[in-house]
Amino acid sequence: MLRNIYDEDHESFRKSVREFVERTLKPRADEMIREHTIPRDIWLEAGAQGYFGLAIPEEFGGAGIEDYRFNAILAEELAAFNAATASCFGIHSDVTAPYIVAMGTQEQKQRWLPGVVTGEKILAIGMTEPSGGSDLASLKTTAVKADDGSGDWIINGSKTFITNGHQCDLAVVAVRTDPSKGAKGISLFVLEKEDEGFTKGQPLDKVGQPESDTSELFFDNVRVSGDRLLGPEGMGFIAMMQKLPQERLGNAIANLANAKQILDETIAYTKERKAFGQPIGSFQHNKFKIAELVTKVEVSFAYIDDCIVAHSEGQLSAVDAAKAKWWAAEVQCAVLDECVQLHGGYGFMNEYRVARAWRDARVHKIWAGTNEIMKELIGRDLGL
Repeated sequence: MLRNIYDEDHESFRKSVREFVERTLKPRADEMIREHTIPRDIWLEAGAQGYFGLAIPEEFGGAGIEDYRFNAILAEELAAFNAATASCFGIHSDVTAPYIVAMGTQEQKQRWLPGVVTGEKILAIGMTEPSGGSDLASLKTTAVKADDGSGDWIINGSKTFITNGHQCDLAVVAVRTDPSKGAKGISLFVLEKEDEGFTKGQPLDKVGQPESDTSELFFDNVRVSGDRLLGPEGMGFIAMMQKLPQERLGNAIANLANAKQILDETIAYTKERKAFGQPIGSFQHNKFKIAELVTKVEVSFAYIDDCIVAHSEGQLSAVDAAKAKWWAAEVQCAVLDECVQLHGGYGFMNEYRVARAWRDARVHKIWAGTNEIMKELIGRDLGL
């Protein structure tokens, strides 16, 4: 079924992103896997193409586009290439940058956003902690006022599973500024890589997505001035709850786009691969299985597309974003598992994209809030 949420301008932008993928990303796919990172020059080229500044105001170098459908197209095309690139670029421009745009002072925006747009300043967001997982309200990283009357803050603690963590130039970090207030005692700070006491761990050895430099961040008496506080003190948790729906929708978009691309490649494979003298896709079981997978992806896109439009109009609820996130992750993993099966033994070989995509997808049921947390949010909304 044809999707109907994109117009001529959107498709023109899609063509631009596809050309970038073909010209810049695909020729260096093996290099990114081998080096466990996306090279800086690729970040800079993506910035030069304007991909990091879609929703950043023009006065700071961005395009100032309020139509989220352009963000969605970027996520789709990057995810069709691989999940890791979509994640790293998405965390930078679609997840972290909006905090600075929405909460930053004029001075903070002028200081940081131009470099975000160009790709010179890579962003990470520090929410998850070793002992907390999805429970953001229980974070233990702290920021306390220096006792010398300077107005500076002293930050101590750590974060883990941070996408772009090893390369980041700036990190928006959630910390506890008032332990007596629970979630209302959480604030956001922007740390710069040069800050004394701010260190990064080596990229973590993950099961999948080797291109992504997921790392730990450590804060050992990091002293920062008051102008590093992002937004009002104590508003960090509220801000995260407001921004998480976009992160979760972005995940859902990328997950489905990745599943669709690998499914399309699998269908082509089943038309060429022969067994017992005929294409394996012509066997009734395989034919029925592919019919199920195609239907599942297309029906899922119908819901996701409605979410994209709703978000573009400022009407996407946190609950609907939670539905999109968990469902798309489940569909992606289910579809890719069947695609591996349809490839037979070759589906378990790393040289085949289907194997790498299957491995890369598993984390999508975990990050941006586990699927179990998403169902908890939906259940609470139902009064359960």
